[in-house]
Amino acid sequence: MIIKEINIRKMKMMMKHPFTTSFGTFQEKEFMLLEVKDELGNTGWGESVAFQTPWYTEETLGTSLHIIQDFLIPLVLGNEIEHPDEVTELFNAIRRNNMAKSTVEGAIWDLYAKRNKMTLAQALGGDLDKIEVGVSVGIEKNVADLVERVGGFIKEGYKRIKVKIKPGYDVEVIRELRMNFPDVPLMADANSAYTLEDIDLLKQLDEFNLMMIEQPFASDDIIDHAIIQKELTTPICLDESIHSLEDTRKAIELGSCKIINIKIGRVGGLTEAKKIHDYCLAQGIPVWCGGMLESGIGRAHNVALTTLPNFILPGDTSSSSRYWEEDVITPEVIAIDGYITVPTGYGIGYEPNIEAMDRYTVEEMNFKA
Repeated sequence: MIIKEINIRKMKMMMKHPFTTSFGTFQEKEFMLLEVKDELGNTGWGESVAFQTPWYTEETLGTSLHIIQDFLIPLVLGNEIEHPDEVTELFNAIRRNNMAKSTVEGAIWDLYAKRNKMTLAQALGGDLDKIEVGVSVGIEKNVADLVERVGGFIKEGYKRIKVKIKPGYDVEVIRELRMNFPDVPLMADANSAYTLEDIDLLKQLDEFNLMMIEQPFASDDIIDHAIIQKELTTPICLDESIHSLEDTRKAIELGSCKIINIKIGRVGGLTEAKKIHDYCLAQGIPVWCGGMLESGIGRAHNVALTTLPNFILPGDTSSSSRYWEEDVITPEVIAIDGYITVPTGYGIGYEPNIEAMDRYTVEEMNFKA
């Protein structure tokens, strides 16, 4: 396939509810959608998951746009690409900037699947017809509100509840949830808010039978995580520390975690995500697919990736309506009793809702070979 045209839309959408982590609170989401077209008129779609500020990784929406426009597009526009794995090789000369790379690569994976008349899940090697999903709950103003929200998600059938924690909003919060929901699969996500000085506090979480504690320590750490994993019976899950297969190998060899969260944007695209999945499968380390508050385009990529066999833990890919009054795909992603049915249409399996996209587009850019 020859990449003949690339279109970028800068989007601005309002989330239904504010989302709060240890880093801060936001409700307005700015992001990019990227469309690639081949010489036959086929199209593929990708989504940038970079935030406006560099609180999750060093990337921002602005830096991703710069890297995509000035470095990545020139590497693929007008070029013939036989398989999306080649895109990773083309981008190897550009260090990091994984969210920018994933935006372009994801669109080319979608295009490749459509050209070959297969679903994106099939193109990746997945074979599930439905996936289990959980839900991620931000930090609430008070615990009573949190309990009420979690109770609502449990009634909706979500298979796992992830709760954000931070210093001062941790042990007692989890204790209250366990008192109200003794049997629900529950995990705590710290987003790097703790240090080894908090080890005694974190050890208190062992009593609550959590599925995992996600990323308690610094985003670039695997050494201190190995120390605390030896002290805890609760599995440590790494998120921000994992940007590549090589990071994964080192973390597992050090004993830094027992579970890994794979986010497509964080690791640079579907090709690297699949490599990490395959390595973890061989090592007996379960994985799950984390969310980045995506619109339907990014959400569809997550659904396809989660059909691979080692995604044995429910991910963050909940219904579109969990976040948006209106999504930018048709039909929207819908979770029923904790399951999302994998679409059977070619590529990502959902149709872009161009009218909805137009309503939320603030700027468009076009690049032709």
